[in-house]
This record gives sequence, structure tokens and C-alpha cells, in this order.
Amino acid sequence: MLALFNTILYQPIFNLFVFLYNILPGHDVGLVILAITILVRLAVYPLTSASIKSQRALQDLQPKLAAIKQQYADDKQKQTVAIMEMYKNNKVNPLASCLPMLIQLPILIALYMVLQDGLNSKNLADSLYSFISNPGTINQISLGVLNMAKPNYVLAILAGLAQYFQAKTLSTKNPPLQAGEGSKDEAMMSMMNKQMLYFMPVMTVVIGFNLPGGLTLYWFFSTLLMVLQQLWISKNFKSKGSVIEGQIVK
Repeated sequence: MLALFNTILYQPIFNLFVFLYNILPGHDVGLVILAITILVRLAVYPLTSASIKSQRALQDLQPKLAAIKQQYADDKQKQTVAIMEMYKNNKVNPLASCLPMLIQLPILIALYMVLQDGLNSKNLADSLYSFISNPGTINQISLGVLNMAKPNYVLAILAGLAQYFQAKTLSTKNPPLQAGEGSKDEAMMSMMNKQMLYFMPVMTVVIGFNLPGGLTLYWFFSTLLMVLQQLWISKNFKSKGSVIEGQIVK
């Protein structure tokens, strides 16, 4: 399994890292990380777009979902069938938002390993493809002041702020009050989303304090690009209705 991980993820990203370092002006490792971030985001763009649209559609369906749960409050089997039918008719996959995260997690792990080795100039000769030039050593300093191999508190805080804005753009509204008992699950989900709005940024900062600055910079760039993508898709999202917090909108 480790050999497969190295072949599919670690080595390609490592070689891309060194290749970009060789060709980008000034051999600035910060620019290398920015370039890798853009390439990764482009690679997962179709998946993240589908995920964002699915989350927006789920918000759009909140009144219908609450109404179904109220209608079949005493029959969980019919309730489940009706909910699945609603998702099918509206072409919404409630699990779609999980897929991009599952795909990006191994990429994040591979990038962590790449930065650990690349920034410390380890395994350059052993891990490079024959057609990639070996730079010998990689300068850890970006913009003349930022050490990408050591934790950077400023970058960790910026990553946390970006995480907050990302969560804010997709925050879930409270369920309609008129939905009664059927809205309990949606109320719980809304409350959890609001808790995550603050929990995840704090966790990002805490974790970022202990990560190499290069990985925190990637996290910041990646989250910032995700926010821009969410804003763009939300602006152009064709809603079939809307949900105002605490109200049913027909």
C-alpha cells in the first residue's frame, strides 16, 4: 500500500515540486507552493463544483425535507423512501460533499511528505525522475523572509481566517419554524454547522502552529481558492426556491 501511495501520489508531486522550483523565477518555494495549489484545485475542480452545488441544492430543499419529516413523523420507513425519492427527483446526492475531502486528504498527506523532504533537500536524487534536473538543494526561504520549513504563526492565522470565510459562505440556515417536529434533525444540523463555523478555523490555527510554513501556506492558498469558487458558483447557482432562516419560502 505504501509503495502504491509513493508511486501514485508522493513521487509525482515531489517531481512536480522540484520541476516548478527549477523553472519558476527566483527559485522561490512560495511560488512553487502557489503553483501546486492552483494545479491541485484545477484537478479537483469538477468534484468540488459538484459538491458545492449539492450543498446549495440541499439548502434549497430544506422546506420540502422538513415537510416530509412532518408528514411521515410516525412512519420512519415511508419517511426515508419519500426523502430518497425527493433527492432522486431533484438529482441531489447528499453524500457528494464528502468526496472532495476524501480525495484531497491523501493529497495533503503526500504534500506534507514532499515538503518535509523537499524543503530539507532529502531524497532528491532517489525520488526524482530521470528527466527532472536535480537542483542539489532547495532554498527554504520565500520572499526573503518566510521560512517554509518551520511553523509560521502568521500563516496559520491566515489559514484559519480563510477557513472561517469558507465555512461562512456555505453555512446552513435554520429549518422552517412551521415544519414542527419534522425539523428537529435540520435544527441539529444547523446548530452543528454553526459550531463548526468557529471550531474548524480554531483547529486550523492550532494545527497550523505545528506544521511547516509551506504546508500552512498551501492550506491558506487552497482554502482561499475554494472560497472564490464557492462565491462564483453560488452567484451563478440556479435555485428552485430559497430558504429564509426560520421561514418556509414557496
